[in-house]
Amino acid sequence: MSTAATILIAGGGIGGLAAAVGLAAKGLSSLVLEKAPTLGEIGAGIQLGPNAFHAFDYLGVGDIARAMAVHIDRLRLMDAVAGDEITSIDLGAPFRARFGNPYAVIHRGDLHGVFLRACRESPLIALRTGAEVIGYEQEGGAVTARLADGERVTGAALIGADGLWSPIRRQVVGDGPPRVSGHTTYRSVIPTERMPEDLRWNAATLWAGPKSHIVHYPLRGWKLFNLVVTCHNDAPAPVAGQPVAAAEVMRGFEHIHPRAQSIIRHGADWKLWVLCDRDPVANWVDGRVVLLGDAAHPMLQYFAQGACMALEDAVCLSHMIDAHSGAPHPGNIEAALAAYNRQRVLRTARVQLQSRAIGEHIYHPAGAHALLRNAIMSAKSSADWYDALAWLYGGTGLDAAPDADVRRREEISP
Repeated sequence: MSTAATILIAGGGIGGLAAAVGLAAKGLSSLVLEKAPTLGEIGAGIQLGPNAFHAFDYLGVGDIARAMAVHIDRLRLMDAVAGDEITSIDLGAPFRARFGNPYAVIHRGDLHGVFLRACRESPLIALRTGAEVIGYEQEGGAVTARLADGERVTGAALIGADGLWSPIRRQVVGDGPPRVSGHTTYRSVIPTERMPEDLRWNAATLWAGPKSHIVHYPLRGWKLFNLVVTCHNDAPAPVAGQPVAAAEVMRGFEHIHPRAQSIIRHGADWKLWVLCDRDPVANWVDGRVVLLGDAAHPMLQYFAQGACMALEDAVCLSHMIDAHSGAPHPGNIEAALAAYNRQRVLRTARVQLQSRAIGEHIYHPAGAHALLRNAIMSAKSSADWYDALAWLYGGTGLDAAPDADVRRREEISP
C-alpha cells in the first residue's frame, strides 16, 4: 500500500489521535495504524491541568472537552496517617485568571472519544485497526512502516505514538525495556453513592502515607468516583490491568488512618498495574521518524501529566511540520521533526524526573521526612502554589523554555 503524501501514525491512543487532528488542522493527511482490533482507551480517570486545555484549544476541541470534564474546586493533600489536611490549592476564579483555563478531571474513554470523533469527521484522517507497526525502513523521501502481518505502508513520515513498549522507540533509541519502579497501582471506579458521604469532595484528593497513597475524584457529571491507590511494594516486573482481590489491595494500606482505609473498602473490581517509566533521552528522531507521548517520554503518574505532555507534543509537532512549509515534501520533514524534538525535550525531561521526585518526597515519605513535607507544603498559600506551578500549567506545547509562564497564547488560538 502506498500513501506517499500521508503522515503515518503508529498508535490510536489519545496522543496519536491528537496528532492526527493537529495535522488535519494544518491541511495534512494522516493514517493512524492501531494494533488493537477496536479503537478505545483502557483505564478510568485522568487529571487535566490548564496546559491540557491550552492544547485542546489549539486542536479545536476545547469547548467540547470543557463541557465534558468535571471542573473540580481544589487540589487537596491529606496526611494518610493522621487523617488531617496538609494543604489545598484553590482552583477557582483566581487560578483560572492566572492560567487562562481550568483544572479538571475526565474519564479517559470520554477524552479518547472526543479525538476519535474529530478524526472520523475529518476527510484528511484515515483510521485502521488490527494494524500493528513492528518496525520501519527509510529510503529517499519516504518511510515504510512494517506491520506484524507482513504488510508494508509507505508515507512521508512516521510518528511513533505507540506507548511505553513502542517498537518504534526500540529502533529509534534502542534503550531496552522500561524501568520498573517497584510501585503497584490499583484502580477502581465506583458509583458516587458508594463513596463515603463525608469524602465526596469536589476535589482531586491525595492521601499521602509511608510507601503508599490514595487518590480520588468525581467523574462523568458526578455519577462515578475514580479511586487510585498505590503502594511501594518493590514489585519486580511489569503488570498491566490484572484483576486483583480487594483483600490483596488492602494489604498495602493497613498502616494508614481508618478514614483513608474506608475509601479502599468501598472499591470494587480492582485491577493492578506495576508502574514503569524510562530515563529521559535527548533524541527522539531518526530521519523521518519521530516519537510522541509515552513512546518518547514515559513518566510515573505522580505529576498527573502523562496525557497532558502527549497533547502538548501533538500541538508542537503539528505546528512544526506546518511551519516548515506545511507540505510533507523532501527537505522539510526532517527539519520539522528535529525542531519539535528540540522544543519538547527539556520540558518533558523535567516532568519525567520531577514525577519520580514527587513520588519520593510528597507521596510516600515517612517519619521526619513526612513531617518536613507537611511543614513546607502547609506554609504555602494558593498564590504561592500558582507561582510554583507556572512553568508547568502555563505551557502551551510551543514554549521552548522549561520555565515558561503563560505567554504566546494568542499564537496558538485555533
